[in-house]
Amino acid sequence: MQKFNHTKIISAIIFLIAVFLIGLYPAGCLLAQDFDNGSSEDEIAETENENGGLPAVPAIESFEAKVIKILDQKELTREDASIVIQQNLLLSGLSGKWQGKEVVYNGISDIEVANAGAYKIGDKVLVSRSINSDGMEEFYVTDFVRRGYLYLLGAIFCLIIILIGRKKGIKSLISLIISFVIIIKYILPSILNGGNPLISGLIGAFFILTIMIYLTEGWSRKSYLSVLSVFAALFLTLIFSWLFTSLTRLSGMSEDAVFLIGLSKSVINFQGLLLAGMLIGAIGVLDDVIVSQIEVVNQIKTINPQMRNSEVFKSAFKVGTTHLGTMVNTLFLTYAGASLPLLLLFTVNQGEFLTFSQVINNEVIATEIIRTLVGSIGVALSMPIATFLGAYRL
Repeated sequence: MQKFNHTKIISAIIFLIAVFLIGLYPAGCLLAQDFDNGSSEDEIAETENENGGLPAVPAIESFEAKVIKILDQKELTREDASIVIQQNLLLSGLSGKWQGKEVVYNGISDIEVANAGAYKIGDKVLVSRSINSDGMEEFYVTDFVRRGYLYLLGAIFCLIIILIGRKKGIKSLISLIISFVIIIKYILPSILNGGNPLISGLIGAFFILTIMIYLTEGWSRKSYLSVLSVFAALFLTLIFSWLFTSLTRLSGMSEDAVFLIGLSKSVINFQGLLLAGMLIGAIGVLDDVIVSQIEVVNQIKTINPQMRNSEVFKSAFKVGTTHLGTMVNTLFLTYAGASLPLLLLFTVNQGEFLTFSQVINNEVIATEIIRTLVGSIGVALSMPIATFLGAYRL
């Protein structure tokens, strides 16, 4: 097998990244222009002072603050016996012009807020400031500031990956960052600018897996065969996704997607957005299965170079079937866990005449079923494809 030096590996990676950045540059520029031209007037509304002609002030403004005192607290009991805590808080601003300024949040009222949290002294919170119809300032605590803990968890994650994976761990983190950049800088801007979500998702998914494989596995025949397997698996996943999304007439208009209406000046293809999500959701498992199978074939051939290709295929295929079972379960449990609140909605407080057929016929449930099954089919087909290419071409 031909050996490649580090210079060729780095050059290949830089070339792939450069080609991709050239492709995403126009989309990023268009996105920036859209936001510069159309969002400022929508985000900041101005109120007019009818009495004195004073300068207009922003109607809504957000900043971070710290709870320095609990002025009052009240407990309410819901019909289901759960407890809701309402609080009046004294807050001290932590950012911008509100640094060090004290404001009062009056959270006790007759209106019950579903996601109201119970805060304690020292908590950092997000505060929204608005001007009411009388021209008076009002402050609302909108959420808990959890950014610091997310950074801590991210640091622990990176440390564990590097300690266990060493060089491969570092490469995997780099590939993770690149994947994030591709999604944020290419896939999303192209969709917002009226591009076909399916095409954008397919191109983005292919680049994510290609860069991921070459970065972690190096520029070798194994990587080349892995990329071919990825392309074939993604293409088959695309066909099944498009076919059954069309047959079941899924619109892609989920509760999350509804909020995107009017966000972009261009019309968003929600059905294509759904298909793109299916592809992106499957690429992580595809990478695992394909690279693992290619490596299994490589190890078998290394240990017994005299073994015939057909025997290598059979041996690697047996290993792959075991791995496949765990991957399908992983994919299913991942989607089931993410949809757990949705599943509860259809199992609690439902009419006695609601049948299983009626439940799965609901578009939201049907979407998750198709997403899971299509992803599992793609994973299942990727295993024999990667095994065959590895056995006869490695």
